[in-house]
Amino acid sequence: MYQFNREEYERRMAWHTDARFGMFIHWGLYAIPARGEWVRSIEEIPKEEYMRYFEEFDPVDFDPKQWAKAARDAGMKYVVLTAKHHDGFCLFDSKYTDFKSTNTKCGRDLVAEYVEAVRAEGLKVGLYFSLLDWYHEDFPHYGDKQHPMRNNPAYGNEGRDFNRYLEYMHNQVRELCTNYGKLDVLWFDFSYDELRGEAWKGTELIEMVRSLQPEVIIDNRLEVSGEGYGSLAAGNPTPYHGDFVSPEQIIPPNGIQDVNGRDLAWEACVTMNNHWGYCREDRFFKPAPMLIKKLVECVSKGGNLLLNVGPDARGSIPPASMEILAQIGGWMRKNGKSIYGCGKAGIEKPDWGRVTRRGNKLYFHIFENTVGPLPLSGVQKEEIDRVRMLADGAEVPLSDSWVHSDYPNITFVDLGPDPVLPDPVDTVLEISLK
Repeated sequence: MYQFNREEYERRMAWHTDARFGMFIHWGLYAIPARGEWVRSIEEIPKEEYMRYFEEFDPVDFDPKQWAKAARDAGMKYVVLTAKHHDGFCLFDSKYTDFKSTNTKCGRDLVAEYVEAVRAEGLKVGLYFSLLDWYHEDFPHYGDKQHPMRNNPAYGNEGRDFNRYLEYMHNQVRELCTNYGKLDVLWFDFSYDELRGEAWKGTELIEMVRSLQPEVIIDNRLEVSGEGYGSLAAGNPTPYHGDFVSPEQIIPPNGIQDVNGRDLAWEACVTMNNHWGYCREDRFFKPAPMLIKKLVECVSKGGNLLLNVGPDARGSIPPASMEILAQIGGWMRKNGKSIYGCGKAGIEKPDWGRVTRRGNKLYFHIFENTVGPLPLSGVQKEEIDRVRMLADGAEVPLSDSWVHSDYPNITFVDLGPDPVLPDPVDTVLEISLK
């Protein structure tokens, strides 16, 4: 009978809840058609037709050192790469398939180069692995909810052996956990319909993973998809429970708690535009100021932000993404203390921004200025030791103006005569409590 060990769990999760900000990288053959990572399923492309991208794949600009540097410069602390997405193509040298990067014109184990580059930048290493595989002959085809051939009766399931697929899938996970050194994150994707938990032989899979990578942290998608919380949240953790909840393309309105009201670790995975894999026509990028505020929102609710980039067919992160990362990095270099190791402040969200906390430090993130002195609701004047601008360390005085004399129980600070904030995106006050 599985026994959840909270002490062990919190120990392995400590770095993750401290890091708060990571990079997701979706990349594979689908960068060539450049219509997103689900292109084969959405357009119901037969395997034979999809193989032309395999024959063509040769990312001449692939340089994982540049990827890792971009992540570090943006203030990210960990990176997660799609070692294998749903199309079944492997960026690593698996001995169990020919459908891999080492058999393309590229001829390289791209995961091996990636993990080396990420570690060299001092970042934590994560690998994404799809539980689905549209290439493997033993994975359900016709009638499956997701498979490209789901509507084609010529691809019936007679003779397909799902147990044989599971053996293949487990063997590939074993390779990732054995051949690439210490892994910090293993990001499975995803469960649906009857394919969840023990349908994947989840207990056996995680026992193997933990025996090879005892410190690795794992998402919750052996049980759920981008929706759903999993068994840890339900208060009855299975052997394959997720270490964190993985909301997709949404930031939970109030963070995430288990059935007993205890805060859960979570990580919102979010795209920069509207696709995970490279999509040439998708130019709807979220601006850097918005993403900075969304990172702050995640942290203020006790969560992480895993922000995605989708490199192109040549292996380059798109210029628009690089520009956004650089802008975020500029803000993080001055204000990272309000993100790393921070979480909920226990203070109601103010009208003008958000609040994060680490120990006796409160970080007031000011998104818009007020008329008159700024109210610090939730903090009493006698509790405050000092107030400083986080970006430059400048003293910010408490206000004694007559204009707030009608509100004697609220503490106000004086930001000075300029109605324009020093940082128009997010000006951060560091308040040290006594």
